[in-house]
Amino acid sequence: MPSGRCTSTRSLQGLTAIVTGASSGIGKVTARDLAGRGARVILACRNKVKAKEVADEIIKVTSNQEVVVRQLDTSDLQSVRLFAREVLQTETNIHILVNNAGIVAPMERHLSKDGFELTMATNYYGHFLLTNLLLRRLMECAPSRIINVSSVAHFFAWKPDVKDLNFNNKYYNSLLAYSQSKLCNILFTQELAEKLRGSGVTANSLHPGAVATDIFNKGEVSQSWLSRFTTQVLDFIIKLIGKSVESGAQTSIYLAVSEEVEGVTGKYFTDCKETWCSLIARDLSAARALWEVSEVDVNLRPAEIFY
Repeated sequence: MPSGRCTSTRSLQGLTAIVTGASSGIGKVTARDLAGRGARVILACRNKVKAKEVADEIIKVTSNQEVVVRQLDTSDLQSVRLFAREVLQTETNIHILVNNAGIVAPMERHLSKDGFELTMATNYYGHFLLTNLLLRRLMECAPSRIINVSSVAHFFAWKPDVKDLNFNNKYYNSLLAYSQSKLCNILFTQELAEKLRGSGVTANSLHPGAVATDIFNKGEVSQSWLSRFTTQVLDFIIKLIGKSVESGAQTSIYLAVSEEVEGVTGKYFTDCKETWCSLIARDLSAARALWEVSEVDVNLRPAEIFY
């Protein structure tokens, strides 16, 4: 299976990076790489205890003491706001934001604390709000980069129904929910790139590949035997034929550090190369409509809009 690698040797000394979902999988590998290049790295994670163990490990491996943990649950908008407030109060610089945290959709529909479908809340809404809350600081520190982890699964998604993004009325299944959340990541990236043109802040999305991580264990909150069996089978197959987490993290790292993508924005990558996303993902009117309804859904306030 072809797998691109980031060959850049660029130093990130003096720069600050935030990686969501950095306590395991490709997020952990991405954070470790950025720390190894000298960046101050903030691990934005739901499980603070686990993240602290990862931070200690990264510090030991890289000898970079500037690795810190902040609690963030992207499925909970209050947690997102608290995280952003703390970061803006304690960090004078943000140069790289890697929106990596995510779950595989549960077999049955579940709601977040805010009433969103859980997959959409975790994979999309939380990162939409977080990015907007940190945008002014990213603009102040330009050139800076925003990286949104999507998936090739977005090809399975229909055009988002902005009146029912959370499957309140339409048919729900795990694949549709996951695919839609990943399509929204790309559409969000497209509109963000348009709004930020000329600001020095770039935004790109990516497919990491079929990666052998524990993401299936994060997503399944149902206790039904069929749900557990299905996720275990999928997990086994991915671990058998998928990429390693090191390989899966390469495109995230590439977009965060490579000189080759300096100034490149609004694009979709896999294996460290720009590639095609779906026709729907390139629909700028759909991207704009999604953005407008998302602003309302997450209650983005006028004082929090910086584009």
